[in-house]
Amino acid sequence: MEKDLQVVGFRVGNETYGVRIAAVREIVRVPEITSVPNAPEIIEGVINLRGKIIPVMDLRKRFGLAEIVTDKKNRILVVDLENKLLGLIVNSASEVLKISPSDIEPPGTVFAEGESGYVTGVGKLKGRLIILLDINKLLHRPEFKRLEEAAEPVATVK
Repeated sequence: MEKDLQVVGFRVGNETYGVRIAAVREIVRVPEITSVPNAPEIIEGVINLRGKIIPVMDLRKRFGLAEIVTDKKNRILVVDLENKLLGLIVNSASEVLKISPSDIEPPGTVFAEGESGYVTGVGKLKGRLIILLDINKLLHRPEFKRLEEAAEPVATVK
């Protein structure tokens, strides 16, 4: 029997998304963000998280939401992207969700168009749909290379 997929659930706009729990280092409240000159529009800037400088991208802008409301529920998902830490601003982060492999549908043709190859599937959980994302593919575009260069490498455990 296949094990359930464990994802960290979060909201962007009205939708619930999930990324594999292994990709998420931590979830933090949104601290003061220092803007970076000439950064792509979706890059909010950088934060200092316990002495590490982490670039922060607003996923709401990445997904093309027109109205971005900032409130105290907003969180930053700190993710590990090819051994570099990156912060993703989301509307809210919920809990760890366990989705049975039998409740995951392939993305199908709706998500196959254009750059949305980062959607790995759609999970069904208690009447809700969870759009499953591949963080590496979501952030794999030329403008993010500059972002990766700004990110500090993850300390390797010795």
